[in-house]
Amino acid sequence: MKKQNHKYVFVIGGVMSGVGKGIATSSIGRILEAKGFNVNPIKIDPYLNVDAGTMNPTEHGEVFVLNSGLETDQDMGNYERFMEKDLTPEDYMTSGMVYKTVIDRERSLGYGGKFVEAIPHITNEIKERIVRSAKVNKSDISLIEIGGTVGDYQNILFIEAARTLKIRNPHDVFFILVSYLPVPSKLGEMKTRPTQNAVHQLNSYGVQPDMIIARSHIPLDQKRKQKIAIWCSISEENVISAPDVDSVYDVPVNFEKDKIGEIILKNLGLTAPKKGDVLKDWKKFVAKTKNGTSTLNIAVVGKYFDTGDFFLSDAYISVIEAVKFSAYWQNAKANLTWINSKDFETGKLKIEALEAYDGIIVPGGFGSSGIEGVIETIRFAREKGIPYFGLCYGMQLAVVEFARNVVGLKDANTTEINPKTKYPVIDIMSDQKVLLANGNYGGSMRLGSYPAHLKKGTVAMKAYGKAKISERHRHRYEVNPEFITQIEEQGLVFSGMSPSGKLMEIAELPESVHPFFLGTQFHPEFLARPLSPHPLFSAFITACLKTKK
Repeated sequence: MKKQNHKYVFVIGGVMSGVGKGIATSSIGRILEAKGFNVNPIKIDPYLNVDAGTMNPTEHGEVFVLNSGLETDQDMGNYERFMEKDLTPEDYMTSGMVYKTVIDRERSLGYGGKFVEAIPHITNEIKERIVRSAKVNKSDISLIEIGGTVGDYQNILFIEAARTLKIRNPHDVFFILVSYLPVPSKLGEMKTRPTQNAVHQLNSYGVQPDMIIARSHIPLDQKRKQKIAIWCSISEENVISAPDVDSVYDVPVNFEKDKIGEIILKNLGLTAPKKGDVLKDWKKFVAKTKNGTSTLNIAVVGKYFDTGDFFLSDAYISVIEAVKFSAYWQNAKANLTWINSKDFETGKLKIEALEAYDGIIVPGGFGSSGIEGVIETIRFAREKGIPYFGLCYGMQLAVVEFARNVVGLKDANTTEINPKTKYPVIDIMSDQKVLLANGNYGGSMRLGSYPAHLKKGTVAMKAYGKAKISERHRHRYEVNPEFITQIEEQGLVFSGMSPSGKLMEIAELPESVHPFFLGTQFHPEFLARPLSPHPLFSAFITACLKTKK
């Protein structure tokens, strides 16, 4: 049987940002994988940052870390969750990466003294990266999301690279435009003109969309489908309605109702190896999201929640989804309440307000503001027996709290907050001190997957069901080895540590002492998936259900 050429599906945004390209791309990837194809998603971000690591999550969204340690856009997390697969560094690129590679090559005479220009050298590098990603993943289909919106100056070279790829492989490249159709409140009629204009602008770049995913708060009617088809020069069946839904996990199911997978495969000349209801397992999960019999109230206490609620779902999206997955599979729903730790420090909120919650989470973070409020939160959870789960900074501050209030080291702290503390129970790694002294902040933390060994008879070991694990990290500071013995003698157990025994990865209190009091130096939320929730989040939810108020 003749091997099929590799196929490329480009997803581009129209009308406005935040229209849902990432979820659309993730959903299409889920469907095509379920039909039997090996799909590798690629995210292209047009900013000049070399990676996402130095960007403020309150403005840009969560920094998602791959196994390799590459710090990426939050859409990479959506891809991994929807497609239940680990992605490679070849699956992500930014303008900064592309330009840096071309400039470094030019500096080393890689172009033999020729003029180096945006076209063809930048566009060639973009195409080479896309092709290399397909080879590394040994995929059948590459699913490439170009960040931003049609009309953004930053996108032009990426769209040009896609256009030239289409010229060379006309039957192997498929373009999808995810566009928004507004319904002005005073008119009450869905308007297609903004989408028509987006298509015309895309046409001006030499690209004609093969499919339009029409986003709106209501379903697309037949008249609007016909209008888009006529004015945008595509067939009616290739106009897909994408109304707002209760959960993003409904999107693949809705897409399949419109036979989006079949349409894409037909246009690419492919036949699906798997037939029937390929989303059966996914639909089972979606049903779980709607049928919970218990409700858990979880407090998420953090140090920079005063920017406004609008950003929180992006800045902590992996934590939010990880909690939801574990709750859904235990027939529960988790209501998350965001609490600014500074409110405890100012007296705006009494610490006793935490008694109303079934569990408390302290997520990752950096810096000193609001820290005393977090430490007081941890003390309250420990003393009152409220299930507590600390992530990265949440584990470090749990160690600080225990050292102060149980071990008796009253000035205990992390040197990130107080470099002159008498008891630096959390300290920066020596190699990190050198990096920071040289101003090397980007991509220089302990990043990516690291192995850990678990102690028998611990909460962590019981949750994982195995002695060796691998989890993703993103931090500079560690538990100071000089204080480990002193802390453990007072009852805090370091139940997970690096193979060398030098780095503490999990800290916990025994179940005989506390229903659930556990912190991780790593970020377990990065490995939580809809069909395979993370074991530590599941253990936390179990404890919350047992102790529910």
